[in-house]
Amino acid sequence: FKIRAYQKVVRSIEHLPVEMEQLVAEDKLKEVPGVGEAITKKITELVTTGHLGYYEKLKAEFPEGISTLLDLPGIGPKTAMLLTKELDIKSVDGLEAVIVGGKVASLPRMGDKTSENILHQIQALRRKDQRIPIGEALPVVDDISARFNHLPELCHLTPAGSLRRFRETVGDIDLMGTADNAREVIQTFVTLPQVKEVLASGTTKASVVVSGGLQVDLRIVDHDSFGSTLQYFTGSKQHNINLRKRAHRLGLKLSEYGITDLATEKMEKFVTEEAFYQRQGLEFIPPELREGQHEVERAEQGTIPRLIELSDIKGDLHVHTDWSDGRDSLEAMALAARAFGYQYLGIADHSGGRGIAHGLDAERLKQQILEIKRLNQKISGIHILSGIEVDIRADGSLDMPDELLAELDIVTAAIHSSLNQSQEQMTRRIIGA
Repeated sequence: FKIRAYQKVVRSIEHLPVEMEQLVAEDKLKEVPGVGEAITKKITELVTTGHLGYYEKLKAEFPEGISTLLDLPGIGPKTAMLLTKELDIKSVDGLEAVIVGGKVASLPRMGDKTSENILHQIQALRRKDQRIPIGEALPVVDDISARFNHLPELCHLTPAGSLRRFRETVGDIDLMGTADNAREVIQTFVTLPQVKEVLASGTTKASVVVSGGLQVDLRIVDHDSFGSTLQYFTGSKQHNINLRKRAHRLGLKLSEYGITDLATEKMEKFVTEEAFYQRQGLEFIPPELREGQHEVERAEQGTIPRLIELSDIKGDLHVHTDWSDGRDSLEAMALAARAFGYQYLGIADHSGGRGIAHGLDAERLKQQILEIKRLNQKISGIHILSGIEVDIRADGSLDMPDELLAELDIVTAAIHSSLNQSQEQMTRRIIGA
């Protein structure tokens, strides 16, 4: 409950229209949803001193390296604490060594099977590509961008590379921008609170490692060449190769600085990518398509497809409300969805079989169905669909009667327990459901 309370406050703060410093100065912190006396004191201390004694105290209670062990699937807080205290484990390499040496198996509540499972997870981690999902990289960019809001001299801050191309995974993060005072921007960047290590820092470029081990590179480039430079660092490599080959046939040379006419040796700079592509006689190619998959030929023919945009999304078939573990009421969710331009919204709160997340039992689901019918009569411009995220039990049965499920518009089934079943057991379980 304490963790959830802090998470709720974080979400509230993220959506505040004013800075925390102002709320502290005006003694209005308690007006923020979820902020009570204890959290008010902590926020005030953090804002006024830049430090939080409670956080430092918590850090001191945990051995060095415990957070690294918690990154391994299958190792929870108790196991991580046991390993660090009893065997002084501070790294994954160290853990692997003591497992091979048989020391982990001899610990209380461990044994050979647990040791073998942990070793398997370490080996899987070794094999894993060190790229991270784009969903983990985007918040890092958002956080850094928010820190730069107070620098009016910084313009056009935007991601490049695979993140801008919206690849499913990202190796590191490339950021670009223009600025009147590049040195000041770089200095601000390398001193951001989330920076854990500065790999390199110059007058126009810096590379850092942020929390979580992700590398972030920032380049401050010439405003007049921003379009061609952004295109170059967005890639992909094969896309740029294809562009250069085509340009050479046209008597042009492409670079991150612009386009050079080989006959006159005159270089033209481009503020925007659109102008950069247009100069080559190409339709603008969205970053998501720049993968060397015949997109240059399509741009030459003027047949680049229109990509899906937010306005194309007409609804959401799986949302939670405060009937289970969501934050907002049915009505608030419906009104918010309508404001997005949605035409329909599917409600899929948790069922109650797991005994957590304040899930719905059969009686509460019947009540919710009636409430949804009432709201459909009250709210125009959007249709609310009744549904549920029903739990699949270990034996493949569902924790809600079939006759009640038949009354719903949509049913989502999910597994939340007995996750260590074998592949065969899990397959039978899914088929049974």
